[in-house]
Amino acid sequence: MRTWFWTLLLTTLAVLFAVKLREYGGNVLILVGTTRIQVSLAFAVLTLLTAFVLLYICLRVLAWFTSLPERVRDWNVRRVIKRDHELLELGWTELLEGRYAKAEKDLTKLFESSRSASRQVLAALSAARAAHAMSEFSRRDKLLEQADQKAAGDSALQEAVASAAADLLLDQGLAEQALERLAALQANGARHVHTMRLLLRAHRQLNQHEKVFVLARSLKRHAALSDVEALQLIEVAAAARLRETLSDGQWREIWKALTAAEKTLPEIALAAAAAFDSIAQYDEASRVLEHAISVAFDTRLLSAYARADNSQIARRLQKAEVWLAQQPDDADLLTTLGVLCLNAQIWGQAERYLQRSVTQRDDARVHALLGSLYDRLGRRDEAARQWRQATVVASSVPTLQTDLILPAADTRGDPSMLPAEAWDENASFEAMARLHDTAPATPVTPSVGVTPAYDELDDYFDSAPIQDLGAPAKVTVIATPSPNPAEATKPQVLK
Repeated sequence: MRTWFWTLLLTTLAVLFAVKLREYGGNVLILVGTTRIQVSLAFAVLTLLTAFVLLYICLRVLAWFTSLPERVRDWNVRRVIKRDHELLELGWTELLEGRYAKAEKDLTKLFESSRSASRQVLAALSAARAAHAMSEFSRRDKLLEQADQKAAGDSALQEAVASAAADLLLDQGLAEQALERLAALQANGARHVHTMRLLLRAHRQLNQHEKVFVLARSLKRHAALSDVEALQLIEVAAAARLRETLSDGQWREIWKALTAAEKTLPEIALAAAAAFDSIAQYDEASRVLEHAISVAFDTRLLSAYARADNSQIARRLQKAEVWLAQQPDDADLLTTLGVLCLNAQIWGQAERYLQRSVTQRDDARVHALLGSLYDRLGRRDEAARQWRQATVVASSVPTLQTDLILPAADTRGDPSMLPAEAWDENASFEAMARLHDTAPATPVTPSVGVTPAYDELDDYFDSAPIQDLGAPAKVTVIATPSPNPAEATKPQVLK
């Protein structure tokens, strides 16, 4: 569009100029020594314009030839940069796709061929990340060392190398080495958000709760962490600091330095309440737990609130009943009231609260508390039932309505086992004959010290043959009835 505009403008000016020259005719006289040259005005103007254009073209051509070496160098630089960018783009794409071996190969090739220190540092750091992903830590460390050498003298590149190396070391769990890498950045006053995040990760791995607390607060203030994540870190770190300093008394200063919102976090409130309980300041412990519970009905807070000193039971019962009016169906709150009533030996109220809690949620702990309550009241059967129910809920064992008893084994085919009535001398002849309808005709006499061969008895017994049975048992053999009644009533015994 610009070309058409300038073409139209110049054409218009040329036409106007030609028209004016035609209206104002005249001659131009040129005296050169004794030579006189007379030409028309239009011809003189056209000659001047043509000379100007020719001179301009000649100067441009001359400038083009004189700048040829520089333009060749620029073309080579652009070609090299384009090649480096293509290799770098290819390596990063392969790294993101998870083709780490190919990415490391291409990025290493770029590091060796590139003439730019910045691109060499980028290639080495990217190749180190690919080697780290393949757990090739020796190659990773070598690439990081090469990146350090190429970044010498450039503070920005040195910060990039230190941050990337610390990130990789933290992934490997080497927090102390990562802190050594980040120490140089701290010495230079670098307070980048990414650096602070890396420091936070390192101190978390080393359980350095004080520094975690400070960094989490700072990152939250700079909106570098979400409120949920920052509060979780602050809660864990501050609670750990309170517990660690419980013996030397420094927890008081830590508690005073916390904000009102931080003091209501569950873990912090639990640690502070335990600290106040340790020095017998039970009123302050109750106050801490009450402020935290008013923010959120946390199970841990309610359980701690139920573990009250005798001097605090009445106060905590009164406060918990106020909460119950706000949350009448909260199972944890009902359990807390039940435990407080148990501690106060208010058996009826304790039973009602615990029964209401177990109707809201089937909890093994509540069943166990009810069992203890009934046992204290002498109601043994109900106590045993509650304890069984607590076991069922805790172990997920189904409750059987009726006990199942396996039937007795059928021993009628076992020749070595005879019913007791077979040895009754007063038993009738017909009964003994009926017992031995299925008995073998001859006794089984196993050999002592010799393993019997496999027979049908092995299918009957659910085990291998038994060795060393000893002397065989006496076997009663029922003979055919004799015409003499006196002899018929006497069984014959074989030994």
